[in-house]
Order: sequence, then C-alpha cells, then structure tokens
Amino acid sequence: MNRDALKRAAALRAIEEIEDGMVLGLGSGSTAEFAVEALGKRVAQGLEIVAIPTSERTAALARRLGVRISSFAEHRRLDLTIDGADEVERGTLDLIKGKGGALLREKIVAAASARLVIVVDSGKLVDRLGERSPVPVEVTAFGWQATAFALEKLGSIPRLRTVASGEPFLTDGGNLILDCDFGPIDDAAALEARIATTVGAIESGLFVGRTSAVVMASEEGVAMLKGGPA
Repeated sequence: MNRDALKRAAALRAIEEIEDGMVLGLGSGSTAEFAVEALGKRVAQGLEIVAIPTSERTAALARRLGVRISSFAEHRRLDLTIDGADEVERGTLDLIKGKGGALLREKIVAAASARLVIVVDSGKLVDRLGERSPVPVEVTAFGWQATAFALEKLGSIPRLRTVASGEPFLTDGGNLILDCDFGPIDDAAALEARIATTVGAIESGLFVGRTSAVVMASEEGVAMLKGGPA
C-alpha cells in the first residue's frame, strides 16, 4: 500500500467513531481530507452532524460534499475532532502539527473537543517529538524577526515559512509561521509552555496531552492507539 492508501484506511476507521447528532471538528491537511471525504459519503446516506472546520480549505471541501458547517457562535463544545499530525510520539501520543499552516485553529478546535482522534500512517510515529519535523510557531507579522530571535534563544533554528514565489506564507488568520528546528525534544510540555510565553508567538504546533486516540495504518493493518484524555 502506498502512503495515500494507508491514510485513507486510517481515515475510514476514524469516522466509525462518529455518531448521529454529533458536533464535529474537522482537521486540515491531506489525511484529514480523506476523513472529510468519507464523512461526506456518510452524510449523503443520512448521517446528521454539524462540523466546525479548522481551515478555509477544509470548509470548502466539506461544503462541496454536503457537510453542514457551523461555528463557535452556535456551539461552544465539540463532541469529537478528527485531524492528522506531522509527528506522534510513541507512548505519550503527544503531537507536532501545523505543516499545513492551520495550527492555531486546529488547537482552538482541539481544546474545545471532548475527544481528539488523530489519523496517521505508521511513518508519523517517533520516539521523541522533533526527530523529523520542526515545530511550527504562528507569529505576528509585526516584529517577527524579534520573535524569531527569542525562539532561537529557546534552542531552535527558526525559519520563516515561504511560498513558491518566495513571499511569506500567510495563515488563514493573516499571520506568519516560523518553522523552528529544536531537534529531538526532551520535555515537550515545558517547551510548549515556554513558547506560549514568548512575546509575538501566537501558538505553537506542539499538542501535548490532548490526544484521545491515534488511528494508525501500516502494511499490517489499522490499529487504534489509546492515550491522553478519554
């Protein structure tokens, strides 16, 4: 199976967790899109849910598939969020997210959810966060160089994310992203807290203690890994 086939298999298992009447959070990125596509099929078959997407791209896909979109103005609490991740730490199931640039909205939705189910292929599992992926940090455009210097003092090598033209990448909220290479992270919770107190940093892609379960697909099949809040 190729990676897309593994992602699709994991996504199909994840949407089995969805029940009629739920308020859902819909993640961003290629893996989450497989889940949204599968959800659209269930909605077409009569499933009644409402969803809060974490990005404009996910929202557009959900609307196209007939998924009813809502917002936090109508729903303060979500039953379940299904999303992907860039890295999943074995044992803790802590995450690095934000490669798709939606980390702030993803964390807002995750924090409002009773359960966060992450969908990945087995290549996303690591012994320690930061082994393969930098930590994305969403920052204000004003003074981003000073923010980058402050993040450098925390032990990272920050790089401003750009698009193909060389212009800075802008999030849906109009902010910038610094991809911060910390190397393998010894204490993700402490680092998340230190980034949170950095002036100019809006949110980081470290998701510590938030994962309810990880649906992981490999050549051997699909497994559900449990951890974090119930």
